[in-house]
Amino acid sequence: MRILITFLLVSLTCYIIAQDAWNVKAENIDPNNYFGVTVANGVVGIVSSADPLKIEDVVLNGTYDYYQRGRVSNILKTFNHLNMNLDIDRRRIGRNDIQNYAQNLNMKEASLETSFDVGNKAKVKTSMMALRHLPYTAMINVEITAKQNIEITPMSVIEAPNHLNDVRNYYAEIDRPHVLIPLMTSVGLSPSGRVKVAASNSFIFEEGHGNEPKLIHEDWDYNMHLTKFHKKLKAGQTYSFAIVASTCSSEQYEDPHNEAERLSIYAMLEGKERLLKRHKEAWEELWKSNVTVEGDDQITRDIRFALYHLYSFAREGTSFSLSPMGLSGLGYNGHVFWDTELWMYPPLLLMQPEIAESLLEYRFERLEAAKQNAFAHGYKGAMFPWESAEDGSEDTPVWALTGPFEHHITGCIGWAFWKYYEVTQDQDWLKEKGYPVLKEIADYWASRVERNGPNQYDINNVVAADEWAENVDNNAFTNAVAILSLRYATKAANVLGRTADPDWNHVADNIPILNFKDGVTREHATYEGEEIKQADVNLLAYPLGLITDLDQVEQDLEYYEERMSPTGPAMGAAILSILYNRLGKEKKAAEVFAYSYKRNEVPPFGVISEAAGGSNPYFATGAGGMLQAVLSGFGGIVITEKGVDQIESSIPSSWRKMTITGVGKDKQTFEVK
Repeated sequence: MRILITFLLVSLTCYIIAQDAWNVKAENIDPNNYFGVTVANGVVGIVSSADPLKIEDVVLNGTYDYYQRGRVSNILKTFNHLNMNLDIDRRRIGRNDIQNYAQNLNMKEASLETSFDVGNKAKVKTSMMALRHLPYTAMINVEITAKQNIEITPMSVIEAPNHLNDVRNYYAEIDRPHVLIPLMTSVGLSPSGRVKVAASNSFIFEEGHGNEPKLIHEDWDYNMHLTKFHKKLKAGQTYSFAIVASTCSSEQYEDPHNEAERLSIYAMLEGKERLLKRHKEAWEELWKSNVTVEGDDQITRDIRFALYHLYSFAREGTSFSLSPMGLSGLGYNGHVFWDTELWMYPPLLLMQPEIAESLLEYRFERLEAAKQNAFAHGYKGAMFPWESAEDGSEDTPVWALTGPFEHHITGCIGWAFWKYYEVTQDQDWLKEKGYPVLKEIADYWASRVERNGPNQYDINNVVAADEWAENVDNNAFTNAVAILSLRYATKAANVLGRTADPDWNHVADNIPILNFKDGVTREHATYEGEEIKQADVNLLAYPLGLITDLDQVEQDLEYYEERMSPTGPAMGAAILSILYNRLGKEKKAAEVFAYSYKRNEVPPFGVISEAAGGSNPYFATGAGGMLQAVLSGFGGIVITEKGVDQIESSIPSSWRKMTITGVGKDKQTFEVK
């Protein structure tokens, strides 16, 4: 790992050009080496394409079905409802017909801006966004400037992914005295037929009723239809229009067909300017929680890029959680793991506690399923599944032993629930939702341990946080989160004036954390120094805070850094950066921080893959780790029993000052110089 860090620092020649801190620009795009960026609003995720006027995927949060992949459920790709075609002078424009293709993610406004030239005929600009204030609706604005006299034929296309069945396509025009509302709609069934999915879109023209272009609807096959119009432009003339598109499923509405059409009608009649205004206002509110590094726009951009994705993939006022790839595709089937509670949740808890509450609501609503899972395995309380999807039952493929054995997930959830209370001090929430979950988790661990004598309440036969360690005993991380879960349940009972089960603290006092003879914390009972997949023991110092002695922290850090695989997931190194910072080793903290994400950036936007050289969609788990290194490492932000506080920390020498705004329920500001 140290060799790779040195290499990284010497050769950080990134394909991303120097740019300001709010824009992520992709130029000199290679379609054969293209990893798209996502615009999302916590419900709908839209992934960009290397092809002009196309989008790669549309992902609908909270909707799952079986694709015959791993015999488990998958998050659903819905209709591709913002695709377009463009003919100029009756000739279809494709990848080989354009020049100067450039894309830019405007993070401040959460808009993907694309531009290209069509030879000496036209210049095309678009901006696409998943509207933040309308969770099921997106919009694309199109501007075509003629370089010579031309005829354009723009086409709005709705296309069904291959897995949708019984697809039906519809077109209608609703004529009112002052407006014509064109509606193109597609409806289909999920692979099993259990879920109905619908998408609808409409044009927004600027000419006024009676002057808009004549629309022509065409059915091409069962999976695709389009609406087009012809328009003649003179040299120098610019023509603009917009398309609004909505999608939903029977998971959200009993009648998704009609609701998708109603939502598109609503957006169409709101008009482009009102939609833009409210979308920008919503993101302006989100960006009140922000990070700025004076003296390094590139680092500020990188940090905001990570924040942008977490803000985009989750949403206040829902019970949707976060999968490792967010809404950027089908990675890990869209399931919910410990990636949420331990990696992505902590930065959201600090920066957007209202969004963090939605992630906890997802778990609260599936508490009964977790209790059933504990019952099925012979335990009391609630045992949360390693992979969770719609109903909260276990959704891990059978071949993966993580499903039956990676039990630390239940402790991670208990840890997350208590941390929310510490940040918000919301006793009403603790009474109604927090304590019921914490109590069941504590009962689980009290029944899960094997009581073999004092300091020998063993937790045997688990998959460690280091997932290469399968079916081991007394894993350090698993035992640590069990200890904390039991103690937090006791604390929650005391806050509420209830009588805690005295067995909880008794069990916590007797769960062992193993050590080698030289004092290094031992990952598990049979660990002998082999290479590990990802951080495990080091997590006991941060974020768990169970190990606080700095000599012990340093000893564990030096031992396990050498054993962490360079092919492991991106988030692990971020923890090492935090620990080096707390040990006062500023230079080393900065080196490891860069290593934690820079090697994982892929072209042309620099989206983070899970591992160096990876090809998956955006790895939001890695973004969560990177942001923890920023906020809780360099920023020194900590969560205490009384709320959010700041401890002494340092920033890299190339940063003049870091300012973190909008932290916690009181929207505090923290600075480090």
